[in-house]
Amino acid sequence: MKVRTFKSLNITYLPKYATIFVFLAVFALIFMLTHKGILELCGTCRAHAERLPVPAQGRPKKSGGDVIVARLHSSTLGAGVAGQVVDHLNGSYTAVFSLLWEGRAQVEVTLVHPSEAVTVLHRLTREQPDRIFFQSVFRSGSVTETTTCNVCLRPTQQPVCNYTDPYTGEPWFCYKPKRLSCDARVYHAKGDFKQNLQAGEEKLFQSGVNMKVFIPASGGDSVTVMPKQKGQTAVKSSTAKSEPSGYYYQGAWQSHGRSTVHQFNTSSAITQCLNGKKVLLYGDSTIRQWFEHLNKELPDLKEFNLHNHKQVGPLMALDYANNILVTYRCHGPPLRFAKVPTSELHYIANELDSVIGGSNTVVVLGIWSHFSTFPIEVYIHRLQSIRKAVMRLLSRAPDTLVVVRTANLKALTLYETLTNSDWYSLQRDMVLRAVFKGINVHLVDAWEMGLAHHLPHSLHPQPPIIKNMIDVLLSYICPVKGS
Repeated sequence: MKVRTFKSLNITYLPKYATIFVFLAVFALIFMLTHKGILELCGTCRAHAERLPVPAQGRPKKSGGDVIVARLHSSTLGAGVAGQVVDHLNGSYTAVFSLLWEGRAQVEVTLVHPSEAVTVLHRLTREQPDRIFFQSVFRSGSVTETTTCNVCLRPTQQPVCNYTDPYTGEPWFCYKPKRLSCDARVYHAKGDFKQNLQAGEEKLFQSGVNMKVFIPASGGDSVTVMPKQKGQTAVKSSTAKSEPSGYYYQGAWQSHGRSTVHQFNTSSAITQCLNGKKVLLYGDSTIRQWFEHLNKELPDLKEFNLHNHKQVGPLMALDYANNILVTYRCHGPPLRFAKVPTSELHYIANELDSVIGGSNTVVVLGIWSHFSTFPIEVYIHRLQSIRKAVMRLLSRAPDTLVVVRTANLKALTLYETLTNSDWYSLQRDMVLRAVFKGINVHLVDAWEMGLAHHLPHSLHPQPPIIKNMIDVLLSYICPVKGS
């Protein structure tokens, strides 16, 4: 897909705390702002896209479904905010930005996947949910066997071991080894990946061509935000369904909601906040990053050597003098780790049922990445069981703080796309927010924090982003009075 641009782009001056609209057309990877002048009262700017034909077909695209993300940012101010992209289902899109700082700002629009690629990803999940498969090692004495495992197995003549969890109902099955019993299972591990693209489909996933490619603007890509005039009311968008959860300013994440994000820039500030607390981290490797960050930043927090694999855990660190305990445990299968003792395969819901809870307990959950290749129903079932456990915890210990980390964008190769695409992550991110909506759970919006930042997308965000995530977590634990 050839990258083309519109013919012109005009600079727009807008009042502070307003909203800017950028109309997009993805027939040939283009975007344009077209409104001129100073808007004093309306507080919004609309820009209309010119329909350009796709060279290969000679006609504009008439349907939607492309995956597009957008941000407004200022490198000078260390500022950035995620835009909300609205699909009009006719080949055009609207990117909506909240204007949260004064000065110059640049619009950046990225095509993650065209709709044709999304169709392929959807088909792969429907037809090949087992394209990533897992293995278990069975051992008894000197006899060792390895068989294939998964959430569901294709029917064969081979007997099956059923490891469905009796409490949560989470399904897990392995082909039975020929000589050993199902009780002889000792290790779980990621197996391999089957790439079964049809002819020509690989061309839909070309980095820098039609996957994670910036959509250029012709003539300029910036706006200037002017101070809000006295007596002027903020204008909310009728196009965007929600406002951003926050934004960066001078490199620090600021909340756009009711809470205030505090900056915990010293180890003493973090220690003071966590004094007397138990921080229980459950989830995938993106949550393990938080354990690693706290362990690095707090010199008095000493990690115990539990003789476990660092990737798998469980991990534990203690600051005895300040009575701070931090633990990490990975979630149960599906789990794409190299080698996990089956004794350490614990489901989060079961773990939460063993937590006493209380005002000194912080529970942090992050589970999404390892579910991307499976039908969304598998993920929904897992989150529902966790939600029920959270509700039970909050019922017996209402003062317990529960924080949920959302999904985030990542760098995409062909392998990463077919197994962990941002499109898969976006679907699961929306499900996660819906499942935990309406209960006393706090979110750390990793999606927007990664999108709004200038650093490249990564499955494991870089330290400056992690630091801001920890600031959000600590601000929930130690809120500023009156915020």
